[in-house]
Amino acid sequence: MKDLQNICKIAVVQAAPVMFDKTKSTDKAVKLIAEAAEQGAELIVFPELFIAGYPYGMTYGFTVGSRNEEGRKDWKAYYDNSIVVPGEESERLAQAAKQAHAYVSIGVSERDAVTATLYNSNIMFSPEGELLHVHRKLKPTGAERFVWGDADKHYFPVADTPWGPVGAMICWESLMPLARVALYQKGITIYISPNTNDYESWFSTIRHIAIEGKCFFINCDVFFTRDMYPKDLCCPEEIAKLPEIVCRGGSCVVDPFGNYVTEPVWDKEEIIYAELDMQKVPASRMEFDPCGHYARPDVLHLEVNDK
Repeated sequence: MKDLQNICKIAVVQAAPVMFDKTKSTDKAVKLIAEAAEQGAELIVFPELFIAGYPYGMTYGFTVGSRNEEGRKDWKAYYDNSIVVPGEESERLAQAAKQAHAYVSIGVSERDAVTATLYNSNIMFSPEGELLHVHRKLKPTGAERFVWGDADKHYFPVADTPWGPVGAMICWESLMPLARVALYQKGITIYISPNTNDYESWFSTIRHIAIEGKCFFINCDVFFTRDMYPKDLCCPEEIAKLPEIVCRGGSCVVDPFGNYVTEPVWDKEEIIYAELDMQKVPASRMEFDPCGHYARPDVLHLEVNDK
């Protein structure tokens, strides 16, 4: 492992997107990046699908074997507010990262530049304003497959930072054991998890992953409420069934020993700040290095069919 910069000042942004509005969501992200930078953040992390929201509870009129035209209208509204990367919105985010002189990780609904397929993606920018990579979610979960396609290229990208390799897994990708190993094989030291998981057992999962990967786990969850959905959707009955707080958040940071650096934050928007002691990463691997001295590549080997 290369030498790591001792301290990473991180900002974990637990905030609500402006649902179905890519311009206002981007405006809000730019503002929050500047706010975090004022507090000295060097790595700024946003939740899953911050642009332009996670359409929790919506069916888009799909049932097995059929769909309806009202649902198609809602899907088209979401499509229109998904972003092409690179594009106007990603350029604004890049400039915000440059002005903040910080790495920025943010979840977006990405619209392919050639096809009409959407992807649940996480994009990362450098302090120089460079788009470092686009990570498309490998396998959308359950009914997400009505909305987003499977990742089709550039699997498991990582950013080379002063604190070591940094990468992301979106939501339930973190439940895929081989996907986690794909990141461990790249020596990941900071594991970013943009997600929409606010259920109790998730927090056992994230602590396990931090211990398993001997890395910092950044749990960046979204907070949003029922009244944040657009009022002109064609499915008011679906929205009416949702709880008042649709996603409670729970964002937190876990160290490589499975201990909370910051405790989960619930039921509000907040930027969570922490200083990560990066020397804990090599120290934690003294007795367990998942793809190093504790591995048996002669017996178990993972091969990624990258494109």
